Order: sequence, then C-alpha cells, then structure tokens
Amino acid sequence: MGFNLIFMGTPDYAVPTLERLAQGPHRVSLVVTQPDRRKGRKKAAAPPPVKAAALRLGLEVTQPASIRDDSFRALLCRKAPDLFAVVAFGHILSADLLRIPSKGAVNAHASLLPKYRGAAPIQWAIINGETDTGVTTIRMDDGMDTGDILLSRSVKIGDSDTAETLHDRLSHLSADLMIDTLDRLSHGRLHPVPQDHARATTAPMLAKGDGRIDWRLSAAKIERRIRGVTPWPGAFTYHGSNRLKLFAAKPVPAHCCRPPGTVLTGFPEELCIATGDQALSILEIQSASGKRLPIAEFLRGYRISPGSRLT
Repeated sequence: MGFNLIFMGTPDYAVPTLERLAQGPHRVSLVVTQPDRRKGRKKAAAPPPVKAAALRLGLEVTQPASIRDDSFRALLCRKAPDLFAVVAFGHILSADLLRIPSKGAVNAHASLLPKYRGAAPIQWAIINGETDTGVTTIRMDDGMDTGDILLSRSVKIGDSDTAETLHDRLSHLSADLMIDTLDRLSHGRLHPVPQDHARATTAPMLAKGDGRIDWRLSAAKIERRIRGVTPWPGAFTYHGSNRLKLFAAKPVPAHCCRPPGTVLTGFPEELCIATGDQALSILEIQSASGKRLPIAEFLRGYRISPGSRLT
C-alpha cells in the first residue's frame, strides 16, 4: 500500500524524484515549492522547475510566501499526509511542521552524510578534492541535514566532473534512493541510524565571488575550483579590466619562478598561468563579449601577452 505524500522541492535537482513518485505506487497529494522568481533582463516571473514539472504531471501545487504562515500549516494538515518527501526544498522545516505527517519526513541529500551538510554539497565535494560522494536519505528533524540516516549510496567523482555533470547523476540517484527508501519504510524494513555529528562538515551556499580565481593557490586546487563552480557561479579572472570566464584547465608540471597569475612563455597556442606551485593550462575560456571557445581558437582573436598578469 502506497503512502499519501506531500512533496517539497524547488530546483532541477528535485524534478527526477517528483517524476518517479508521480508514477506510483504512492500518491502525491500536494507539491510545495518556492515562489516564482523574476529572471532575465525583462525580469519576467519564472516558475521553479519543480512547479513546472508538477503542473505537467497534473499535481496540485502551492507556493507559500512563508512556511511559517498558519494558512500553509492548515493546508498541510488538511491533506493528512503519511509522509513528507523532501528534495532540495531550500527551507529548514520546523518541528511543528514535521509533526504533521503521521510517519514523519524523509529528505534526500546530495552527500554522504554527515559530510557536506548544507546548500552546496555537490560543488564543495569537487572543490575539496573528494574522490567519492553520493546521496543519503534521512529522517528529518529540525536541524540542517542532521536527521537519522535511512539509506545511502555512493558514486565516484571523475577527474573531469563538473558541478553540472555530478548534479545530473546525483539527481537521478536521489530519485532511485527515495523510491527505495519509501518502499522499505512501507514494509517496515528500515532502521534509522543516528549520524556521527563529530564527523560532520558543512557545504555553505556559494556566492558570485566564490568563482574568482586566486592564483596563489596550487594548480590542482584552482583546477578543482573551476570544475566545482561550473556552471554557477562560474570561474573567472581579470586580464586588465576584461573579465574572462574559465571552463576547463589542467595542471602542467613546470617549475614556476614568476608571481602567481603571470602568463608564462614557451607555450605556443596555449595559455599557461603561474600558480602557487606549478602552472595551469587553460583549455576553455570566454571573454565578456564572446562565446565559450577552445583556448587556441580564443587566442587567435584575443591577445594575452606573456609576462602579463591575470588577477
């Protein structure tokens, strides 16, 4: 017998889970997502991806301006849910709300908890050089990703993975793990395990400035930063007053005696930059007014002289 679910989620990451839940055997009686946001030059209101998916699936949607409103709580109560299924909703639910579903709330989080609690676990796992990550389902409490662990599955982080490619893999793994978790819960075959809070790490939300390259870091750390902030906020640096966006790079074994950020000589049709230890070869780049290009093609139309500095 399936559960009566209220699904809570907002971005693209949550859509595969909603789609899988809508296929049964559970009934999604309500979808809760954040309000529409104004985007683009015209600042037109754009629905969250979860709202667009829910409407396409014929599901009822609500977008509370505040999850603390009494009217929102009353709506949840009227639905008499067995469970909340939560994926990247963007809010921490209060203990009062978590008492509404008769069987509690399940969250699918994109890390191997207790590591990388917070808003940007995918990005920080790459930036910090992790070789593995995954998805964990937990029984929600009123903390930030602190609830008891139900299930987890791991995946390898590839040397070429960006936050975008890893996001896409984990979004589908989250859907699989949520379905498996609910199936086992419905048959009484899950036993929650408390997290080891002493091992917890955090993954704070990224800001636009987190994409700016600090050339004093090692080449390996800069390369991971580029992959970890792609596609958002995007890695960038400045050549004079010109903003350059970086998409791919590779460390180059080279002894560098130039200050970090210096464009190095001896690399025709390449852009090699001195870092805190060795050199970093830029593979894909974009100027403020141009398009994303392989470095050799970019350099045919944009000159960066050896000895100049990127900042």
